[in-house]
Amino acid sequence: MAEIEQNLKTLEKTILNLEIELTLSGKDDKLNAIVEIHAGSGGTESMDFASMLLRMYLRWADKKKFTVNIMEFNAGDEAGVKSVTFIVSGVYAYGYLKSETGVHRLVRISPFDSNKRRHTSFTSVFVYPEIEDTSEIIIDEKDLRIDTYRSSGAGGQHVNTTDSAVRITHLPTGVAVACQNERSQHKNKDTALKLLKVRLYDYYRKKKEEEENKLQKDKKEISWGSQIRSYTLNPNRVIKDHRTGVTIYDTESVFDGNIDEFINGYLISQISS
Repeated sequence: MAEIEQNLKTLEKTILNLEIELTLSGKDDKLNAIVEIHAGSGGTESMDFASMLLRMYLRWADKKKFTVNIMEFNAGDEAGVKSVTFIVSGVYAYGYLKSETGVHRLVRISPFDSNKRRHTSFTSVFVYPEIEDTSEIIIDEKDLRIDTYRSSGAGGQHVNTTDSAVRITHLPTGVAVACQNERSQHKNKDTALKLLKVRLYDYYRKKKEEEENKLQKDKKEISWGSQIRSYTLNPNRVIKDHRTGVTIYDTESVFDGNIDEFINGYLISQISS
Protein backbone atom coordinates (compact mmCIF):
# COMPACT_ATOMS: atom_id res chain seq x y z
CA MET A 1 0.00 0.00 0.00
CA ALA A 2 2.80 2.38 0.94
CA GLU A 3 4.56 1.61 -2.34
CA ILE A 4 1.40 2.40 -4.31
CA GLU A 5 1.01 5.72 -2.49
CA GLN A 6 4.65 6.59 -3.20
CA ASN A 7 4.25 5.70 -6.89
CA LEU A 8 1.11 7.83 -7.04
CA LYS A 9 2.94 10.82 -5.55
CA THR A 10 5.78 10.36 -8.04
CA LEU A 11 3.28 10.21 -10.91
CA GLU A 12 1.49 13.34 -9.68
CA LYS A 13 4.81 15.19 -9.47
CA THR A 14 5.74 14.07 -13.00
CA ILE A 15 2.39 15.28 -14.36
CA LEU A 16 2.81 18.61 -12.54
CA ASN A 17 6.27 19.09 -14.03
CA LEU A 18 4.94 18.31 -17.51
CA GLU A 19 2.12 20.83 -17.06
CA ILE A 20 4.61 23.49 -15.97
CA GLU A 21 6.88 22.73 -18.92
CA LEU A 22 3.91 23.29 -21.22
CA THR A 23 3.44 26.78 -19.80
CA LEU A 24 7.13 27.63 -20.27
CA SER A 25 6.91 27.64 -24.04
CA GLY A 26 6.77 31.40 -24.50
CA LYS A 27 9.24 33.19 -26.73
CA ASP A 28 11.14 34.73 -23.81
CA ASP A 29 10.59 32.14 -21.06
CA LYS A 30 14.06 30.58 -21.32
CA LEU A 31 15.81 33.92 -20.87
CA ASN A 32 17.38 35.50 -17.81
CA ALA A 33 15.15 37.74 -15.71
CA ILE A 34 15.64 41.39 -14.81
CA VAL A 35 13.86 42.06 -11.52
CA GLU A 36 12.99 45.43 -10.02
CA ILE A 37 11.64 45.90 -6.50
CA HIS A 38 10.23 49.28 -5.44
CA ALA A 39 9.04 50.16 -1.96
CA GLY A 40 5.60 51.75 -2.04
CA SER A 41 3.41 53.44 0.52
CA GLY A 42 4.33 52.69 4.10
CA GLY A 43 7.65 54.49 4.61
CA THR A 44 10.31 52.55 6.50
CA GLU A 45 7.93 49.63 6.93
CA SER A 46 7.53 49.32 3.15
CA MET A 47 11.30 49.60 2.60
CA ASP A 48 11.86 46.81 5.11
CA PHE A 49 9.27 44.71 3.26
CA ALA A 50 11.16 45.38 0.01
CA SER A 51 14.34 44.03 1.62
CA MET A 52 12.41 40.95 2.79
CA LEU A 53 11.26 40.29 -0.78
CA LEU A 54 14.79 40.85 -2.08
CA ARG A 55 16.13 38.24 0.34
CA MET A 56 13.27 35.89 -0.63
CA TYR A 57 14.14 36.08 -4.33
CA LEU A 58 17.88 35.77 -3.68
CA ARG A 59 17.28 32.65 -1.58
CA TRP A 60 14.96 31.23 -4.28
CA ALA A 61 17.59 31.86 -6.97
CA ASP A 62 20.26 30.18 -4.83
CA LYS A 63 18.08 27.09 -4.40
CA LYS A 64 17.64 26.98 -8.19
CA LYS A 65 21.42 27.30 -8.69
CA PHE A 66 20.80 30.54 -10.59
CA THR A 67 23.28 33.42 -10.38
CA VAL A 68 22.31 36.95 -9.36
CA ASN A 69 23.95 40.24 -10.26
CA ILE A 70 22.71 43.36 -8.47
CA MET A 71 22.75 46.29 -10.91
CA GLU A 72 21.40 49.05 -8.67
CA PHE A 73 20.69 49.26 -4.95
CA ASN A 74 19.10 52.25 -3.20
CA ALA A 75 19.10 51.74 0.55
CA GLY A 76 16.28 53.02 2.73
CA ASP A 77 16.85 56.06 4.92
CA GLU A 78 16.48 54.11 8.17
CA ALA A 79 16.24 50.48 7.09
CA GLY A 80 15.45 48.28 4.14
CA VAL A 81 15.52 49.13 0.45
CA LYS A 82 13.95 51.97 -1.53
CA SER A 83 14.55 50.18 -4.83
CA VAL A 84 16.79 47.50 -6.26
CA THR A 85 17.41 46.07 -9.73
CA PHE A 86 19.07 42.70 -10.27
CA ILE A 87 19.50 40.10 -12.99
CA VAL A 88 18.74 36.43 -12.31
CA SER A 89 20.66 34.27 -14.77
CA GLY A 90 19.56 30.72 -15.50
CA VAL A 91 17.45 28.72 -17.94
CA TYR A 92 13.76 29.66 -17.56
CA ALA A 93 14.56 32.34 -14.96
CA TYR A 94 12.13 34.73 -16.65
CA GLY A 95 9.57 31.99 -17.27
CA TYR A 96 9.36 31.35 -13.54
CA LEU A 97 9.76 34.86 -12.17
CA LYS A 98 7.32 36.58 -14.52
CA SER A 99 4.64 35.36 -12.14
CA GLU A 100 5.98 37.72 -9.46
CA THR A 101 5.15 40.93 -11.34
CA GLY A 102 2.60 42.94 -9.39
CA VAL A 103 1.94 44.52 -6.01
CA HIS A 104 2.78 42.60 -2.84
CA ARG A 105 1.07 43.48 0.45
CA LEU A 106 2.40 42.95 3.98
CA VAL A 107 0.35 43.11 7.20
CA ARG A 108 2.20 42.81 10.51
CA ILE A 109 3.02 44.44 13.84
CA SER A 110 5.67 46.92 12.75
CA PRO A 111 9.08 46.55 14.45
CA PHE A 112 9.53 50.28 13.79
CA ASP A 113 6.41 51.31 15.72
CA SER A 114 7.06 51.83 19.44
CA ASN A 115 3.33 51.44 20.09
CA LYS A 116 3.35 47.98 18.48
CA ARG A 117 0.52 48.79 16.08
CA ARG A 118 -0.38 46.73 13.05
CA HIS A 119 0.76 48.22 9.74
CA THR A 120 -0.05 47.51 6.10
CA SER A 121 2.60 48.22 3.48
CA PHE A 122 3.00 47.66 -0.24
CA THR A 123 5.91 46.89 -2.53
CA SER A 124 5.85 46.48 -6.31
CA VAL A 125 7.81 43.91 -8.28
CA PHE A 126 8.47 44.15 -12.02
CA VAL A 127 10.10 41.34 -14.03
CA TYR A 128 11.44 41.64 -17.59
CA PRO A 129 13.18 39.14 -19.86
CA GLU A 130 16.84 39.93 -20.58
CA ILE A 131 16.48 40.08 -24.34
CA GLU A 132 19.63 38.97 -26.16
CA ASP A 133 18.80 40.54 -29.52
CA THR A 134 17.58 44.13 -29.16
CA SER A 135 18.86 45.23 -32.58
CA GLU A 136 15.36 46.26 -33.60
CA ILE A 137 15.31 48.86 -30.80
CA ILE A 138 16.85 52.07 -32.13
CA ILE A 139 17.67 54.73 -29.55
CA ASP A 140 18.21 58.35 -30.56
CA GLU A 141 20.78 60.05 -28.32
CA LYS A 142 18.71 63.24 -28.22
CA ASP A 143 15.89 61.25 -26.58
CA LEU A 144 18.09 60.42 -23.59
CA ARG A 145 18.81 62.21 -20.34
CA ILE A 146 21.96 60.85 -18.71
CA ASP A 147 22.64 61.60 -15.03
CA THR A 148 25.64 60.52 -12.98
CA TYR A 149 25.69 60.14 -9.22
CA ARG A 150 27.65 58.51 -6.43
CA SER A 151 27.12 54.79 -5.95
CA SER A 152 25.62 53.47 -2.74
CA GLY A 153 26.09 49.72 -2.69
CA ALA A 154 24.30 47.29 -0.43
CA GLY A 155 25.90 46.94 2.96
CA GLY A 156 28.66 49.36 2.07
CA GLN A 157 30.02 47.14 -0.68
CA HIS A 158 31.31 48.56 -3.95
CA VAL A 159 30.76 52.13 -2.78
CA ASN A 160 32.64 54.69 -4.86
CA THR A 161 33.75 58.16 -3.91
CA THR A 162 33.30 59.40 -7.48
CA ASP A 163 30.15 59.88 -9.55
CA SER A 164 30.50 56.61 -11.44
CA ALA A 165 26.87 55.47 -11.21
CA VAL A 166 24.74 56.24 -14.25
CA ARG A 167 20.99 56.75 -14.68
CA ILE A 168 19.53 57.00 -18.19
CA THR A 169 16.00 58.22 -18.88
CA HIS A 170 14.31 57.69 -22.24
CA LEU A 171 12.32 60.91 -22.50
CA PRO A 172 9.62 59.84 -25.02
CA THR A 173 8.49 56.89 -22.86
CA GLY A 174 9.71 57.89 -19.40
CA VAL A 175 11.48 54.54 -19.04
CA ALA A 176 14.51 54.93 -16.76
CA VAL A 177 17.34 52.56 -15.85
CA ALA A 178 20.41 52.82 -13.68
CA CYS A 179 23.63 50.92 -13.08
CA GLN A 180 26.21 51.27 -10.35
CA ASN A 181 27.83 47.86 -10.07
CA GLU A 182 30.97 48.84 -12.01
CA ARG A 183 33.63 51.26 -10.82
CA SER A 184 33.94 52.77 -14.28
CA GLN A 185 31.34 55.32 -15.35
CA HIS A 186 31.87 54.23 -18.97
CA LYS A 187 31.11 50.58 -18.15
CA ASN A 188 28.07 51.57 -16.11
CA LYS A 189 26.78 53.63 -19.04
CA ASP A 190 27.23 50.72 -21.45
CA THR A 191 25.39 48.38 -19.09
CA ALA A 192 22.62 50.93 -18.49
CA LEU A 193 22.14 51.34 -22.26
CA LYS A 194 21.83 47.56 -22.59
CA LEU A 195 19.24 47.51 -19.80
CA LEU A 196 17.39 50.40 -21.43
CA LYS A 197 17.11 48.49 -24.71
CA VAL A 198 15.69 45.51 -22.82
CA ARG A 199 13.21 47.72 -20.97
CA LEU A 200 12.13 49.46 -24.18
CA TYR A 201 11.74 46.10 -25.94
CA ASP A 202 9.46 45.01 -23.10
CA TYR A 203 7.67 48.38 -23.07
CA TYR A 204 6.80 48.27 -26.77
CA ARG A 205 5.93 44.55 -26.61
CA LYS A 206 3.49 45.09 -23.77
CA LYS A 207 2.03 48.17 -25.42
CA LYS A 208 1.35 46.14 -28.54
CA GLU A 209 -0.20 43.32 -26.50
CA GLU A 210 -2.44 45.78 -24.65
CA GLU A 211 -3.64 47.25 -27.92
CA GLU A 212 -4.42 43.78 -29.24
CA ASN A 213 -6.03 42.53 -26.03
CA LYS A 214 -7.99 45.49 -24.65
CA LEU A 215 -10.84 43.19 -23.68
CA GLN A 216 -8.67 40.57 -22.01
CA LYS A 217 -10.61 39.88 -18.83
CA ASP A 218 -7.66 39.00 -16.61
CA LYS A 219 -5.64 42.08 -17.46
CA LYS A 220 -4.81 43.92 -14.25
CA GLU A 221 -3.16 47.26 -13.84
CA ILE A 222 -0.30 47.23 -11.36
CA SER A 223 -1.60 49.61 -8.72
CA TRP A 224 -1.85 49.73 -4.95
CA GLY A 225 -5.41 48.41 -5.13
CA SER A 226 -4.67 45.24 -7.08
CA GLN A 227 -2.14 43.30 -5.05
CA ILE A 228 -1.32 39.84 -6.34
CA ARG A 229 -0.28 38.40 -2.99
CA SER A 230 -0.80 39.19 0.68
CA TYR A 231 1.72 38.32 3.39
CA THR A 232 -0.11 38.41 6.72
CA LEU A 233 1.98 37.98 9.88
CA ASN A 234 -0.61 39.30 12.36
CA PRO A 235 -3.07 38.28 13.71
CA ASN A 236 -2.61 35.08 11.68
CA ARG A 237 0.47 33.90 9.82
CA VAL A 238 -0.58 33.15 6.27
CA ILE A 239 0.48 34.08 2.73
CA LYS A 240 -2.15 33.98 0.00
CA ASP A 241 -1.90 34.50 -3.75
CA HIS A 242 -5.08 36.28 -4.82
CA ARG A 243 -4.84 35.16 -8.45
CA THR A 244 -4.71 31.43 -7.80
CA GLY A 245 -5.92 30.98 -4.24
CA VAL A 246 -2.68 29.19 -3.29
CA THR A 247 -2.29 29.63 0.47
CA ILE A 248 0.74 28.79 2.61
CA TYR A 249 0.84 28.99 6.41
CA ASP A 250 4.59 28.39 6.81
CA THR A 251 5.50 32.05 6.30
CA GLU A 252 9.12 31.63 7.39
CA SER A 253 9.67 29.05 4.65
CA VAL A 254 8.26 31.40 2.02
CA PHE A 255 10.48 34.29 3.09
CA ASP A 256 13.37 31.83 3.00
CA GLY A 257 12.83 31.43 -0.73
CA ASN A 258 10.39 28.52 -0.97
CA ILE A 259 7.98 30.16 -3.41
CA ASP A 260 7.71 27.40 -6.04
CA GLU A 261 4.17 26.55 -4.94
CA PHE A 262 3.07 30.10 -5.76
CA ILE A 263 4.99 30.13 -9.05
CA ASN A 264 3.69 26.71 -10.13
CA GLY A 265 0.13 27.63 -9.17
CA TYR A 266 0.30 30.73 -11.35
CA LEU A 267 1.86 28.92 -14.32
CA ILE A 268 -0.73 26.12 -14.23
CA SER A 269 -3.55 28.67 -13.97
CA GLN A 270 -2.38 30.13 -17.29
CA ILE A 271 -3.12 26.87 -19.12
CA SER A 272 -6.86 27.35 -18.85
CA SER A 273 -6.92 31.15 -18.96
